[in-house]
Amino acid sequence: MNIPFHKSRSTLLVASAALVLFSLGAHRAKGAGLLVADGGFGGQLEIREHMVEVTINNGVAVTKVKQSFQNMENRQVEALYTFPVPMGASVANFSMWINGKEMVGEVVEKKRAREIYNSYKRVRRDPGLLEQKDYKTFEMRIFPIAAKALQRVEISYYQELEIDNNWATYVYPLATVAGSDADSSVKGKFAINADVRSEIPITHFESPSHNSDFAIAMHGDEYVQASLEAESGSLARDIVLAYELKRPRTGIDVISSRAGREDGFFQLTLSAGEDLAKFDEGMDYVFVLDVSGSMANDGKLLVSKASVDAFLNELSEKDRFELITFNVSPSTVFGRLVLADAPRRARAIEFLKKKRAKGGTTLKPALDVAYRYADSDRPLNVVILSDGMTEQRERAALLALIQQRPRSARVFCIGVGNEVNRPLLEQIAEDSGGLAAFASRGDDFERQAKAFRRKLMRPVLAEVQLKFEGREVYDLVPERLPNLYHGMPIRVYGRYRGEGEVKVTLNGTVQGQAASRSADLNFPLRDKDNPEIERMWAWHRVDALQKAADRKGSRADVTDEIVMLGEAYSIVTEYTSFLVLENDQEYQRWKIKRRNALRINRDRDAQQRLRNQLETMRDEASANMGPVGPEPVQVAKRITKKANPAQRAPQSSSTPRRTSRRRSIDFDFGGGSGPVGPILLAAAGWLTRRKKRCA
Repeated sequence: MNIPFHKSRSTLLVASAALVLFSLGAHRAKGAGLLVADGGFGGQLEIREHMVEVTINNGVAVTKVKQSFQNMENRQVEALYTFPVPMGASVANFSMWINGKEMVGEVVEKKRAREIYNSYKRVRRDPGLLEQKDYKTFEMRIFPIAAKALQRVEISYYQELEIDNNWATYVYPLATVAGSDADSSVKGKFAINADVRSEIPITHFESPSHNSDFAIAMHGDEYVQASLEAESGSLARDIVLAYELKRPRTGIDVISSRAGREDGFFQLTLSAGEDLAKFDEGMDYVFVLDVSGSMANDGKLLVSKASVDAFLNELSEKDRFELITFNVSPSTVFGRLVLADAPRRARAIEFLKKKRAKGGTTLKPALDVAYRYADSDRPLNVVILSDGMTEQRERAALLALIQQRPRSARVFCIGVGNEVNRPLLEQIAEDSGGLAAFASRGDDFERQAKAFRRKLMRPVLAEVQLKFEGREVYDLVPERLPNLYHGMPIRVYGRYRGEGEVKVTLNGTVQGQAASRSADLNFPLRDKDNPEIERMWAWHRVDALQKAADRKGSRADVTDEIVMLGEAYSIVTEYTSFLVLENDQEYQRWKIKRRNALRINRDRDAQQRLRNQLETMRDEASANMGPVGPEPVQVAKRITKKANPAQRAPQSSSTPRRTSRRRSIDFDFGGGSGPVGPILLAAAGWLTRRKKRCA
């Protein structure tokens, strides 16, 4: 891939290594993770290899990106690599190959890391620096890349997959900001291989973006492989993998991690099942659509229009709705709430078709208008579709307005595009008891609209609280739990001291009626199989600290703790950076502890154990396959498999199994009517039937 140089630093934004919920094609785009030479001298770098390894283990994805670049110039260059921050991800490693050896980076306070990096540039040594430029962008610098030399780099990041309507979706983004003139074709090898494991049965698997390009193999209902390889071709489309999980009853999943004498970590996931009663009354919807100038990029406005179209078609005639568009000022279609019949839905769509992206983004006046439609007798759902690129000075006023919303109103945010102000949209939804989701061009809009509607039609549990007694459990994130919606699980991270039994109490309300049950759990002394949740806990802790500080208008009181967490858990933040030095002696010279080198070894050991177990599962699946004819069957489209435990292949007593302390528990309600009975029984189910785990 040939990459032209540009004279202006402002044009050096290159392709994405971010994750968004669905793919965004662009008329002109750059492939993910390209290096360009900084300094404005003109020239080229060429990508030789782009390899992506993805391991998804029970909803936590580890993405490892390996790339090789060749300096095509007859001079050495400093290379600049810029990419949007992966959505909800923790960057876990930045490595460079120096003199044929991989050097793992360490996280250092940002100003100090830049000073050390610049000191090496003066003596033309081999440093690398990965910084968070702003809330959405990383910037990686490598110096020097010698004339005609090949440079290898590796970046790893962890993230939770978004789960919506029991569909988990992973995206490896390749499309970026439209308007670039860079060639998006691959001249070297490109490959992406994914191993997907879930203790909750996988019933469907597909690649909405590249149906005919992936080879997909389903090894039972717990493990799927997907592979795509190409020697050349376009990188203008994001790669999307999606799979459906079948959980007919409400349940929880718990995983833990603990090594050495350090306090333990855990992740608890609470999910609502199909068994909960359906809310069958009409509701009110106000769709608030951003038509500002930033929505012209990446086809964001087209995505928003398609989303609104799909949402309107999912409304029932008991529902009422209004459509508001806004840039610097709001415009309404009807000026009142109207029944969602076919003629009015068609009128709203015609109104949308005439809208063009222009002007600035001022959300507050549009929300003021939306709140006027509140009716104390009916729920009001305000649905914002925007990239969130509002002026920073408006943020505090906007968050204050969310707190002042009518009692019957919830605010839902749908972020549109790769370049989206995710923190702001999440905070708006979180502060109002709503949800944030993210969509783009590759999405199945009809499916997303159905999922959105189902969440609202099945109100499960509000004012959710978890209380732990018997062992010290601390630093829970989030501190305040969101509402539990159908098809949208709640994840909680925390720390614990000691080992043994812990009394856990779940409290909440369903349509104003209280639900509460208690039982005992058991926290283990050792668990080395899920180290990824340690970084995820730290990443969520940093995110929570920043959001709390932003509500107050200043981060001064939390900056030191963010730096401490970044350095201790190897997380790049706005205040910490990854620094790669030439050898271990150089780290010692600067008194930089090799924390990340130790974590990476632990992480890789755990991932290797998982790969060994997956290989065993593949062998088992192959051994249980019947004849398939003279040609192997290659599945490139949707795979469907019924989730019937009786159909699973029998397990030999000698077969190595995943030693994770995860438990996936479905609840047998056995009775109860309406929404209150099931949730009380659900609470009793997961608390009283909880299996004790071995230490």
